Amino acid sequence: MGVLLLRSLQEGFAYAVLAMGVYITFRILNTPDLTADGSFCLGMAVSVTVTVAGHPLLGLLLAVVAGAAAGLVTGLLQTKVGIHPILAGILTMTGLYSVNLFLTGGKSNVSAALAETLFQQWEEALGLTANQSKTLLPLFACAALGTVLSVYFKTRQGLAIRATGDNEDMVRSSSVNADVYKCLGLALGNACVALSGGLVGQSLSFFDAGYGSGMVVIGLASVIIGETIAGRRSVTAGLFSAILGSVVYRMFIALALKVELFPSYGLKLVSALIVALALSLPALKQWLGLRKIKRRERD
Repeated sequence: MGVLLLRSLQEGFAYAVLAMGVYITFRILNTPDLTADGSFCLGMAVSVTVTVAGHPLLGLLLAVVAGAAAGLVTGLLQTKVGIHPILAGILTMTGLYSVNLFLTGGKSNVSAALAETLFQQWEEALGLTANQSKTLLPLFACAALGTVLSVYFKTRQGLAIRATGDNEDMVRSSSVNADVYKCLGLALGNACVALSGGLVGQSLSFFDAGYGSGMVVIGLASVIIGETIAGRRSVTAGLFSAILGSVVYRMFIALALKVELFPSYGLKLVSALIVALALSLPALKQWLGLRKIKRRERD
């Protein structure tokens, strides 16, 4: 059970960065962004490729830049070309598959088993074990990123992004360029997603071209589970509840796999069902409320 909990924490914190990126686009910007599948794999490819070259920290930084560029492309497709947000995300995600292969020299799998990752550098510098570094480094990344984002979204730029997500027409009527802040929000969200991909890539010491499939669903599941536990109050609470939701989601998945509640190949189906159920809760509550009112009227 201790191993199960430790593995859930390690994976939960690594994917929590992804959850925060999805929270930015889905909740703050109120935009359905499917770029996350591609930008996660992009961050993984950049991080692992640069790590193999001997620069693991630079690999994470470049993964963030690459993810931001992917989000910016999606934003430009939406705002300047007028493509629907869902189609814009699909186009970028599809194009990123080839970009990832260009980065790896056409290889769909790249191993970093012989290279020194950032996790190993932490082990040597701080005297940690492999399990400790794989837990503490993602935890540090989550805490630092959550703090920086919570402060940023209280600045003038951050408030403009939040206002664009709440009421884009009002922002435009105030002579503010909503397109700029929409692109900025998408770039920021996908930068977080790519950072998560970079962390996961270095933690697993490999890149796989198909690994990013279903990351949007995983991020949404984490966000919704966190909101179910902590509620929807503020941006700061939302960011940190996404971290909590990611850890709880990983614990649920690990426990279900351990007791063989469903086979391992059913993981994505269960994730999709969790998201669908959580998103349908408001409608279900409304339907139950209407039934109570009708029952009282009949009585």
